[in-house]
Amino acid sequence: MAKRFNEESPIGDVLRQFIQENKLQAGMDKIDVRDAWKNLMGNGVNNYTTEILLKGSTLYVALSSAVLREELSYGKDKIIKMINEELRKEIVNELILR
Repeated sequence: MAKRFNEESPIGDVLRQFIQENKLQAGMDKIDVRDAWKNLMGNGVNNYTTEILLKGSTLYVALSSAVLREELSYGKDKIIKMINEELRKEIVNELILR
């Protein structure tokens, strides 16, 4: 049975503790990375994005346009940096465009 706390706690602290105790951070990181990609890349890139997958520290992005894939491959380091800055922690170390 779960512990009961007698003192009042902010909901943010309770949620962080719940995520930590149930080892849900990896799943939350996957969702956060997907949202960060959509926010940073905009509608132009998102229209050609078919799949976003985070495995470990590698982000796999499937694109339906070969031209866009080639164009984004020149800025991989910048994209990784932007995503990590958006999330305020180092989650993505490598980006693979398919």
